[in-house]
Amino acid sequence: MPAFHDDSVPLDSARARAADHTARHWTFDETPGPVTVGTDQHMRMFARMLLETHNPYKPRVLDWPPLDAEAHARLTGLPIWDIAVQTEGRAALRVLDFAATIADPLLNEAVVMDGNEEARHKKVLSNLVEAYGVVLEPEPEYTGFRDVEWGWMRTGYSECIDSFFAFGLFEAARRSGYFPPDLVDTFEPVIQEEARHILFFQNWVSWQRARQPWWRKPYYWAKTIAVWAVLGWDRLVLARSLGGDSKDTNFTASSDSIGVSMSAAELMDICLAENDRRMAGYDPRLLRPTTMPFLVRLARRFMKAPKPTSEPIPA
Repeated sequence: MPAFHDDSVPLDSARARAADHTARHWTFDETPGPVTVGTDQHMRMFARMLLETHNPYKPRVLDWPPLDAEAHARLTGLPIWDIAVQTEGRAALRVLDFAATIADPLLNEAVVMDGNEEARHKKVLSNLVEAYGVVLEPEPEYTGFRDVEWGWMRTGYSECIDSFFAFGLFEAARRSGYFPPDLVDTFEPVIQEEARHILFFQNWVSWQRARQPWWRKPYYWAKTIAVWAVLGWDRLVLARSLGGDSKDTNFTASSDSIGVSMSAAELMDICLAENDRRMAGYDPRLLRPTTMPFLVRLARRFMKAPKPTSEPIPA
């Protein structure tokens, strides 16, 4: 069970286990039948999903386990912590900026929760690096965009990309024992929370697109393509900077970075399996993010099959 609790719930309590289960399993009880994308019912479904699966863990009381010297060196030597903390800081600002423009009370509440959970991720990461003595560079002043919907879409699509690979890398790190099991379990709620966020965002995108009048749909599609183009360029710049001396950019989403020796095909298979597993507990009528799974499955068709592994994916 993940090592988290709120101020009044002991780690091994039934309430903590129930909160973890609730965060991973949810069914829309308003209707048993089909839900049409773009309707008010669809909006209520994905908004309620985010609100009702909220896990009330508190960053200040997460149990960061003691690490031996080798594990501590591995953790503190990863060049990702400044990037990770700053990414969550920017995300929280941009999501909450967008929430301020939403008039519908239920949808507003859901997007505000999304933004507050992003801020909580930043706090979790800040507490982690403080607990293990990682010194971060001073944080920049976080800024939003004049077009707050653009900022929200850029954040959401970016999470769809990054979370897909994070699911696989997190599982690969667990299998390898690169970090102690207690540390992996402590961070687990944050990873599952990202699954909820991209599920919510994918349904919002589809709902918003379906609601556009016919004459505005080309603009909306163009805006979506522009977001993907910007994100693609950002990642290309990051990839070109790999191997340089800059601490800010010397990071790669590869199995080598978490102590696992595996082929790209093996890592892709783990990402796909973990993406499916983390989404499996939510109502199947909710739309799943499809772009990254599609692209990775397409790429896998041109790769050799990896050697079979004896360890099953956990349920």
